[in-house]
Amino acid sequence: MPEMLRLDASSADFDARLSELLDRAPEQSASVTQAVDGIVTGIRQRGDAALLEYTNRFDRRDVSVAADLEIPAAALASAWKRLPDELRAALETAATRIRAYARQQKLEDWEITDEYGNRLGQKVTAMDRVGVYVPGGKAAYPSSVLMNVIPAKVAGVPEVIMAVPCPDGELNDAVLGAAHLAGADRVFSIGGAQAVAALAYGTATVPAVDKIVGPGNAYVAAAKRAVFGRVGIDSIAGPSEIVVIGDGLTDPRWIAMDLFSQAEHDEDAQSILISPDAAYLDAVAKAMDERIAELPREKIVRASLQGRGALILVRDLAQAAEVSNRIAPEHLELSVAEPRELLERIRHAGAVFLGRHAPEAFGDYCAGPNHVLPTSRAARFSNPLGVYEFQKRSSLIDCTPEGARPLAAIAGRIADAEGLQAHAASARDRG
Repeated sequence: MPEMLRLDASSADFDARLSELLDRAPEQSASVTQAVDGIVTGIRQRGDAALLEYTNRFDRRDVSVAADLEIPAAALASAWKRLPDELRAALETAATRIRAYARQQKLEDWEITDEYGNRLGQKVTAMDRVGVYVPGGKAAYPSSVLMNVIPAKVAGVPEVIMAVPCPDGELNDAVLGAAHLAGADRVFSIGGAQAVAALAYGTATVPAVDKIVGPGNAYVAAAKRAVFGRVGIDSIAGPSEIVVIGDGLTDPRWIAMDLFSQAEHDEDAQSILISPDAAYLDAVAKAMDERIAELPREKIVRASLQGRGALILVRDLAQAAEVSNRIAPEHLELSVAEPRELLERIRHAGAVFLGRHAPEAFGDYCAGPNHVLPTSRAARFSNPLGVYEFQKRSSLIDCTPEGARPLAAIAGRIADAEGLQAHAASARDRG
């Protein structure tokens, strides 16, 4: 087992060392930015021709007609039928739970009447068309299909366009079957920056969307950043993260695997254990050493833990919460006797898993809440993906002749103070 970074919150250099650990997140390289800018420009200027060129080059394919990049609905249905019964049942249950949770998030229209008799309110409408990007390079992620498509459909989006890369032309039945289950309206076998650009600007084959959601590699993240403003995006996702706060009484072998569950994503993922029990930190480190050989992705896990992992000793659970809030992790496990009590101290986390029997993996697949979460400390100001990401709010102002008079006087005075005479006159015309 590689030696993980050990930090002690009582040490004089703790703040500096923790800052260094959190600042290790990889920055977007100039070469990635340059390459993505060229791809986005190519799609904007040459449409389908550029999309075919980039898809054939980067995914090692030989497609000559852009229409062949779309996967027919019948193929999605066939893929669903080919899945093993156990997997179909698991995906159906997960979809049901995700949909039920999403329904609780729907924003609704509302109106109030002010003291002058005017009606003020909010009108909620779904976006017309959204794009869902599903990674498909190193692995297949049917869970990402469910987590991105289902909230959009619950929100009432009429058309959900899904893009998934198919390296060497290989289609994954689990991903396509999940698209059928979740209700994706159209699916294209495209990936990378070219897929993001095609969704943002549209081509003769791929329709332009209003918002793009879903995780991806550095090129996908850079492309989402490049097209933001032309379309909405959910976030610029960074490497996956987990923080576990442990009181020392949870089986160390469980916590070892919880930490591995993020480390196995990629070498830049981050896994951190915080505890007031030094012996427990040692016990978990020993358990990791014993269990790491069980993992097919052992090499990736080792690199992640050695490069970005940490075991942090704190004074007590209150200080553990303070350190966690500074990290603002994507996933936070409160593996303690009284998780609800500790939760009161937590301010920044994408998703919180309470107690010893709620591992982060449940959230990834089937608990119900979305697994698309803020990373890279963005939980300080950002939210999990949800139905609200696919709904828009319009303000409503409905004034009666009588109710307009007092507002005209107020608006007129403020407009005068701002030197905006047309505003003032427009308001006073109603007074």
